[in-house]
Parts: sequence; structure tokens; C-alpha cells
Amino acid sequence: MKYDVVIVGGGAAGSVLASRLAENAETSVLLLEAGPDYPDPANLPDEIKFGGTRYAEGQDSEHNWALRATITEEQGEIHVAQGRVIGGGSSINGQAMQRGLPEDFDAWSALGNDEWSYTKVLPFFRKSETDLDIQDDFHGTNGPMPVRRRHSGSTPDIQKAFHAACLEDGFGTSDDTNGANPAGVGVSPSNNIDGIRMSAAMTYLNPMRHRLNLTVRGSVAVRKILIEDRKAVGVEAESGGEIFNIEADRVVLSAGAIKSPHLLMLSGIGPVEQLKQYGIDQVHELPGVGQSLWNHLSAHISYKVKDGASMKGDEDAVHFSLHYTSEGSSEANDMVLRTNTVVDERSERVPGLRTKYNTGDVSPDQAARISCTLGLPDGSGQVRLASADPLVQPSFNYQYLQHPNDIRRVREGIRMAARLLESNAYNDVADYRISPTEDILNNDDALDLWLRQTVGTARHVSGTCKMGPVSDPMTVVDQHCRVKGIVGLWVVDASVMPRVPRSGGAHATVLMIAERVVEWISEA
Repeated sequence: MKYDVVIVGGGAAGSVLASRLAENAETSVLLLEAGPDYPDPANLPDEIKFGGTRYAEGQDSEHNWALRATITEEQGEIHVAQGRVIGGGSSINGQAMQRGLPEDFDAWSALGNDEWSYTKVLPFFRKSETDLDIQDDFHGTNGPMPVRRRHSGSTPDIQKAFHAACLEDGFGTSDDTNGANPAGVGVSPSNNIDGIRMSAAMTYLNPMRHRLNLTVRGSVAVRKILIEDRKAVGVEAESGGEIFNIEADRVVLSAGAIKSPHLLMLSGIGPVEQLKQYGIDQVHELPGVGQSLWNHLSAHISYKVKDGASMKGDEDAVHFSLHYTSEGSSEANDMVLRTNTVVDERSERVPGLRTKYNTGDVSPDQAARISCTLGLPDGSGQVRLASADPLVQPSFNYQYLQHPNDIRRVREGIRMAARLLESNAYNDVADYRISPTEDILNNDDALDLWLRQTVGTARHVSGTCKMGPVSDPMTVVDQHCRVKGIVGLWVVDASVMPRVPRSGGAHATVLMIAERVVEWISEA
């Protein structure tokens, strides 16, 4: 059977696209996902269903790709969890619904993508959500994805202290970090409802499964895109040991910012030297495929919590974040600070889940941390082919802290976190700072080395098929997300972002991107 649209990847973007495109009964849609599908919510595994667990991120879980990546040369390779299940990352993530900030999208527009200014993307953020707390011109009221700010439960003492310390240091408050004025300390939005992880599969895809024009297939791995005369005509896929072709008028890659560029290169689209190295016939040279890999890094200070001070609350406990502008930065709100326990109750005893405690002789369950996130990095990494075999993962390197402005800002952020910890707000909460020690904190070279040895990473890989005008030779898709030089082929996921959102989150922006591109695919 030939389909009007084949979508490769059933993650957040793929679920949105399949749902919206299937609204037109005359459009036949096939959604392919390499991981398992759970069409009956009653059979959804607990590690996917319940938002209070991160077991699906473990390297032995069938629900993620368990990739390996280099974070810094000092640390070498680490485990990277990328969703391999219907819902993708939205089925295994921490349920943060922090949008990109208004400045992000105006910056995208300034790079030659005028369809992505804040005023143009705001309606699609609103379309994607039902905000359960705020009803105004900035928030949706009838979209598939619920958004709430957890604050009805008890507030842990470490969160109270962080909030008070930010105010004591001169920062303001933000009543709505997804609104027009996100700067300051505010409550982080979430899509966890009554303990349930509201994935894109649950909210977008499941209500549309009854449509006769929508077919969803799990456990089907796409090996490459089929291209004839520079037109995408389908995909080569594998399931149950059988390799077969699927025909389509339009092909959309929504496999994420690692797998989408990987599939392009396997299909002969990408940097010519890599294609030649692995004997892949060149279809179209696009040197930007796999380049411009953006991701949020996270460094943190740890401290001993005083006996009797509360560290964790119930599932409705408030979590604060501080969006601020680094000293001397030309980019507003380019940094984020947060606080939490060192031992994440959701990730204890999860095999392969990367957690650096940095607590010295202090038991991790008696320590907390203040994390510094580089919201808008200047340095980027890359994804490269490692083999022509689709079963061999590509190699990728985040190349963290190699840009001097990045390490300067993180160094400043760690010292600011240490300053907050020494404020009056922490008198009844913090015993003492554990790491970094005073001699490291006060020496630039020692602190820089410590950062490279201890820095962590988010799951916000983006930019590897970035959008932009023809004047930028490193762009892969135009601003309508059409792959340059190939007819009938789109990329719609985090890989098209020209810069990662400075907010420190990516999930809400991915949903918006898919909502934005639906009409352009429909009209093609």
C-alpha cells in the first residue's frame, strides 16, 4: 500500500504530526516507531505511565536507545537515553513543560526564519496545550497537552531557601515562566497530572487511533529513505528480521536530533567525506547534516543539608527555577539555576543512569545541590557516521565547555550558586558546601578543570538538521522544514532548531514545531 505521508519516529513531534495530519480523512498517514507501541493505555508499563520514575532512562530498558556519547574529553563516553517507544522522549522524560523564551524565536527569525518569530509561534504553543493555571492570551485552553505548575503540595525547605536566596540576592519573581516576562525566580511548569506522565502519545496520538486513515506501527525500524531523481518516494524498513519497502508521496523524519541526521546520512544525504568513508552513494551533499549539535549542560554545587530540614515533598511539591542574564551577556536570560536533591528519588538504583553525586564523605541522601544550566551555549557538537550499517549507532560528541564564553558563564554561575548558599536564606537549611571546595572555587583554572570533570547533560539534543536560508551553507532544511535539494522530504523534530531554547527545556518547543509545520506538509 502507498501512503500519502509516512512519518519516521513516533516521539513527541511524530505523535503531533500523525494526529494533526489524520484530521483530514482524505490523507492516509503511516507512523513508524522503532520501539514498542502500547495502543491500550491499560497495558502501558509503569516506567512509562508514572512520572515519578526514570527507570525507562536506564541503559537496560527497552524503551530507550541507550546510546553512548562523549561529553568532555576528561569524562569520555557517557550513557545517553533517547526515547525508543511510542511517545519518544515524552514517554521517558521528567515532564518539564518550559517553553522557549520569546527572545529565542525572535533570534530564530533574525537568522532568516521569519516564520518563526515569537508572534508567529505563540498561536501554536497555545494550540498545543491546555493550561490548567493561567488563562490569557499567552496560554491555550483546549489543546491536547495539559500544563500545570505544581505548588499545591508541601514546599520542601531546600526549595523555600532557594527562592528566598534569589530574592535576597536582588532577583525578581516571575509569575509565569511561559509568559512574556519569564525572568526571575518562578515555578517550573509540568505535564505531570496526578502522578501520570502525559506523553504526546497519550495526549495527541491515542485519541486519534480510531481514524481509518491513520496507521501506527511499533517495532519497525527505518533503515533509510528511498529517493528517486531527488524525490523521496518512501522508506526501507525492518521488522521481525524482514526488510521491506514502503511507498509514500511525502516522507517526514521525526526521529530526533541523533537519529534524523543519521538516517539522512545513511540515505546518501550529508557531508560527502563521511558518505565516501563508509561507501554510501551520495544522493545530495549537505555539509550541515549532523553539525551544530546543541544541548544544555548542567553543573552543580552540592551541600550538606541540616538535620530536620526537608528535602523532598509529595508529587505536588513546588520546584523553582531562576532565569537570569549572565554578566556582560548580550543575550537576555541565557542562564538558569535550579535546586533539588542530589539523589533523585526517581532514579535511585536505575542501572546505567548517569548521576554524579559529588558529595565526598556525605551520604547522598543527606545532600542537595544547586544546578547551573547554560541555557544558550555558544559552542556546539556534532553527530558523525560510524558505519554504513543502520544498526550501528552514529558517534556524537557534545564538545562541552570548549567555547571560552561558555566556560566563563558556567564558572560565573557556579560562583553565584555558592553565593546564594551563603545567604541568610540557607541558615537553617545548609550545613556547609561539599563541592567544589574553596580552593577550587577561587581558582579559575582549577574550577574550569573541575567543571569539565563533573559537568552533566540534559536530554535536549537539537540543531543537527538546522533550518535556515540558502545563504547559510550549514543549514539542512528551509524554514518550512523541507530538506534542501530533495522533494517530498521534511525533518520535523528538535534537530531543526537553529539554536536550542535558552529556557533550559525543549519538549514544549518540539510540540510547537510540529504544530507549526503541519499546515505546510498538508499543503504540499
